[in-house]
Amino acid sequence: MQARPARRTSLWVGGPFGRTLGTIFAHILREATGMVTNLSKLEEINLLASGANWAWPQALRDILRPRGVNLLMADDPQEFVHIIRNRRIHTTILDMDYEKSNWLATIKIIRMDYPLLPCILLTSTVNEAVLVKALQLDVFGVIDKPVNMVVLQKVLNRLFLKKYNSDIFA
Repeated sequence: MQARPARRTSLWVGGPFGRTLGTIFAHILREATGMVTNLSKLEEINLLASGANWAWPQALRDILRPRGVNLLMADDPQEFVHIIRNRRIHTTILDMDYEKSNWLATIKIIRMDYPLLPCILLTSTVNEAVLVKALQLDVFGVIDKPVNMVVLQKVLNRLFLKKYNSDIFA
């Protein structure tokens, strides 16, 4: 039996409906690739972070500004969720120690409506209980405070490569 040549526009799937399914899968693959390509061109990237009572916002801006990434800040969970509902957000960073709110509860709320939105958690108390909760909530990364900005940049780079096929943080 002779092997079928590889095609760029469709996938071969055996069976009576194989050609149709292959064409459908190829279309889906082209659409997904197009979405990744569009994001790689980065028309606008928005990062949403929880407020802080320390130098965090300025340090974060120093990483984001040269890359053209927009930083949005929210002081409480209601504002955080409101921004997510009204803007395209590519990732969130939540400071678990920010005393104005329960940010783990905020992640639970986000997961109900936006289960695929990547979240990074900052905390000064990295212990088993925090890590278990972070895993349960599908948090992309947990970073110990005080935040090492090189570590944060590496986590953002890994996140954007994995989720958006973009090396904007490299």
